[in-house]
This record gives sequence, structure tokens and C-alpha cells, in this order.
Amino acid sequence: MEFRRKIYTRGSSYETTIPMPLLFSADKKKKYVAVFTYDQITGKWFLKIEEENTGKQNAR
Repeated sequence: MEFRRKIYTRGSSYETTIPMPLLFSADKKKKYVAVFTYDQITGKWFLKIEEENTGKQNAR
């Protein structure tokens, strides 16, 4: 099981789903997606932060 959530600003703060200390290495000028993955064997959730794929490709 996996689901994704966008990370975005609300005024001067970030969306509260992800605690700010988990984003310490994220560049605040870029957009990110939080990916939550559930491992059914261990019963644990894992969090991965990925750069948001805007779907734009480089023009050639």
C-alpha cells in the first residue's frame, strides 16, 4: 500500500502533515511529494520525500 501527498506552503508555514524537522534537507524553493508506504509484513509505515514530477520534459 502506498499513497502520496504534496508538500506546500500555507502563508509562512508548511502543510502540517509532515513535521518540519523531517524536511531539514529539502530545498524550500522546490516542490516535493511525501510518499507513505506501508509494509504489511512488519506492520510499519515508511516515509520518503521525492521531488515533484511536474510532467514537463526538456524541449529539444
